[in-house]
Amino acid sequence: MSAISKPSPEEGQTKEERLKNFLTEKAADGEMYFKSKFIADEVDLSPKEIGALMVKLRDSATDLTVEKWSYTSATTWRVEPA
Repeated sequence: MSAISKPSPEEGQTKEERLKNFLTEKAADGEMYFKSKFIADEVDLSPKEIGALMVKLRDSATDLTVEKWSYTSATTWRVEPA
């Protein structure tokens, strides 16, 4: 018998792809605002990794609009479908 554990990241996906897929799904109905520390567990990444990847996605994602929105104890990001 195996112990119950959280699902593993999709096989073959990079961290960037995993984050982008998560954001695309969450923002499908419109804009979303978030702080990295609040989604870290859901995407199995550290808040620091998310922050670095968000900067990359801001420049590379063609189907998402990524904007650094505000900073109050941590960066808040705004994401919406492009």
